[in-house]
Amino acid sequence: MKKKNKEELRALTGNAAAAYGAMLCRPDVVASYPITPQSEVIEQLSRFHAEGLLDAEMVEVEGENSAMNIVAAASIAGGRVFTATSSWGLAFMYDALLQSAGFRAPVVMVNVNREMPGILAVSAGQQDMIASRDSGWIQIVAEDCQEILDLVIMSYRLAEDFEIQLPVMVNYDGFYLSYLAERVLVPSRKDVDKFLAPLKEQPERPKLVPGKPVGCGSHGILEGFVELRYKHCEAMERAKKKLDEIDRTHGEFFERSYGGQIEEYRTEDAEIVLVTSGSASGTVKTVIDSKRKNGLKIGLVKIRMFRPFPCERLIQALQGKKAIGVIDRSVCFGWNCGPIYMELRALSPEIGMVPMMSFIDGLASMDITHSHVERMIKTVYEASQGKPYQKSTWVSLEE
Repeated sequence: MKKKNKEELRALTGNAAAAYGAMLCRPDVVASYPITPQSEVIEQLSRFHAEGLLDAEMVEVEGENSAMNIVAAASIAGGRVFTATSSWGLAFMYDALLQSAGFRAPVVMVNVNREMPGILAVSAGQQDMIASRDSGWIQIVAEDCQEILDLVIMSYRLAEDFEIQLPVMVNYDGFYLSYLAERVLVPSRKDVDKFLAPLKEQPERPKLVPGKPVGCGSHGILEGFVELRYKHCEAMERAKKKLDEIDRTHGEFFERSYGGQIEEYRTEDAEIVLVTSGSASGTVKTVIDSKRKNGLKIGLVKIRMFRPFPCERLIQALQGKKAIGVIDRSVCFGWNCGPIYMELRALSPEIGMVPMMSFIDGLASMDITHSHVERMIKTVYEASQGKPYQKSTWVSLEE
């Protein structure tokens, strides 16, 4: 299936790209509350609504908790919904976040990654995404502005798939991508309609209809609770291959595909690998290209799907490597390492017991620079040659 309508080339910030993606999917209800650096998403959607480009119920709420409750209820009633948040806003809606996942409500939300409460930091960091990793939401991470727009569109196809029926959170780095303007190809609404059309061919999910009782948010008792939890987990597992399929279909429609759950960059003959997620991946690719010219066999694995964790794809990509370095823009309290590193370590029996290092960098809007990446690569290479290494490195503190 090839696209038949010309895409429009625009210079868009990451926030604007997210808003365009949501607008093109024709949500019925948008509920939101502004918070830095997410506010522009809602401002753009409000503009689309005022200009007649978005035919949706725009609900201005008093806080993020109300926003999530409203979109979850609207989703259960059969509507397509959208919201956006960041950091403290994500924390404020946490009980409703858990509830929407338990309801199996196919909500789509963007979370513009920012450091979490505790130490006040209105700055970039993925700690908010990490803090909600066990909420039952599918979580996807974008690298650039084009990917933000495309992943929002793909997320509706994923969330509303009859075999999934789970909320999806699209994450992207605040301050780096939220305000960064890049060239973005905006697809036509007709093509997005065609891409999402298969959702209309599926069995109709139960809806809240006045006068027709339907169980929703009921108390789970004993075996009933366990069964619902089990089915939720099974749906999460199905979401892995489903995202791969949707990504391939997106490539057929729009000639852009991203590898699905993960992206592999120059890993075919790589002996050592760095693992990343988010906007820093571009910097790492540039350094890898430079090292490749000098004969170093290094590659990159970028995690796009964080929840469910892409275990099978990662095992396949990392088996046989001599050493692995993992870059985290967040911390795993109690383990003194990065959380993605910690989860990869759980796969060590399948990957192989090779040196694996945690690099914590880019917290609170600190740059993950070329020199930082070069130092990481040097450490990983030396570990692959049998030299001693430390498990965790707080990169910016060791300059």
